[in-house]
Amino acid sequence: MGDFQVVDPKGWEYDLHSVYASYIGFLESNHVPWYDKTWGHLFSTFEEFLAFGWPVIVVTDAQTGKAHIVTRLTSIGAFLRMIKTRFGETLPHLKDLSNMIPVITPFEIAKKYHLRHVSDHATYRKLHNTLPAAALTAYKQRIRNGEPDAIKELWDRQDKSFLAIDFEWSERNEKSTLEWGYAAVRCGALKSLKVWPPVPDENYRKGHYVVQEYIDKVVNKHCPTYPWHYAFGESQVISKFKLPQVVQAVISSLASPDSETLPNNLVLVAHGASNDLARLEEMKIKLPHNMLVIDTASFERRLYNQGLRPPMIDPKTNAERQPSSTLSLGNLLHSFAMTDSIVLPNIKFHNSGNDALMSLFALQMLINPKGVKVPTPRHPAASRSNTNLRSSTVQVLTVPQTFYSGYATVVPTPNGSMLAPRSSAYDLSSEFGQMRLGGESPNRSIPRSPRPRLTPGGGSARNLRRLTDFRHGDE
Repeated sequence: MGDFQVVDPKGWEYDLHSVYASYIGFLESNHVPWYDKTWGHLFSTFEEFLAFGWPVIVVTDAQTGKAHIVTRLTSIGAFLRMIKTRFGETLPHLKDLSNMIPVITPFEIAKKYHLRHVSDHATYRKLHNTLPAAALTAYKQRIRNGEPDAIKELWDRQDKSFLAIDFEWSERNEKSTLEWGYAAVRCGALKSLKVWPPVPDENYRKGHYVVQEYIDKVVNKHCPTYPWHYAFGESQVISKFKLPQVVQAVISSLASPDSETLPNNLVLVAHGASNDLARLEEMKIKLPHNMLVIDTASFERRLYNQGLRPPMIDPKTNAERQPSSTLSLGNLLHSFAMTDSIVLPNIKFHNSGNDALMSLFALQMLINPKGVKVPTPRHPAASRSNTNLRSSTVQVLTVPQTFYSGYATVVPTPNGSMLAPRSSAYDLSSEFGQMRLGGESPNRSIPRSPRPRLTPGGGSARNLRRLTDFRHGDE
């Protein structure tokens, strides 16, 4: 198997062992005494069948996700011609046995595959041992591409930990991280407690970190960030040298050991995953190679392209949305308000903690919105609208009530009053992710931050920057 060439997978459709099994089934069902034939030794065992010398490739079936060692119809025809030439007898062509053998559809038709030649069982066994790794590679790609059936099946197993992350970085230097936020749900633990679906206020583990070195020193002009507007817990100020340690700890607390054949328990979630993965790489964060990655932007686009989401108006053009278009996180969330009649919390986007939590909420809504509860800010915007956005301790700060252009964020009741968000009885953020590192004093003064700055159009410049790498999809 050391020497090989690459081939196009088109036409490689028949599992080699299934070809052998189909001929044995045909001979037996038609009472052919093949064991008395001069060519009978070719079917006495699978190893004898392999002695012909079969060209094969390893592919993953697009329908089942299983990996197969497959050959071509022309190679089967060559095998039958060999029997006729050497032994003077004709066996039925595989086309006549089409009801006995399934056709394999390769998952990645644009990919080139390594061609091998198998003529003994030892070589076949070595190749067969690579099938689980090949299946995992294809499965990771299916999830990353946003394949709806694969992601829904992954969620419905209720045995993975989903970690949504978001970074905010400097417009002048992408390697300068300004904020990091995360939200996670451990589905396996919830299943054991018979809690399903997850309730964001009670079952999401979450956190938000602001980088100390850049507070009030680095301000994005085209798309301002809002570090003091974290609505779901307390923000933590941290040194840029300590932030990678926290990120690594959160990931390690949810991940299972690496494996070449099985997917990890950790599933990473992000809206525009390529940007966040680049930040993790810059921080030299160790990620399991078998970790699955869900890009909610790609997932939503695939759902819309397949007609699994209702028609909608593109807020950028005010025209009917095109199938190839990608929604920003804000537009995705507000599409739920239009199609699922939910009331969104009044929060600021471009705060990494808010974006991470709402990305996880968006994933849950896209998979199955039935019974999903909307996250509730710990401090309603109305009660904080006139308070200072900064204090001597790092805590949840005022979230001014804002309305997103083109979508309603609050819904009037029949009596004319406005429907207010409910309060949360329990929040895991008090249990996780709220440690103060480096011996920081809780009474340490915090530099003053500039007031929030709004951009026309709800921050569309930021959306363009964040979606640059996947505007045309990762598919």
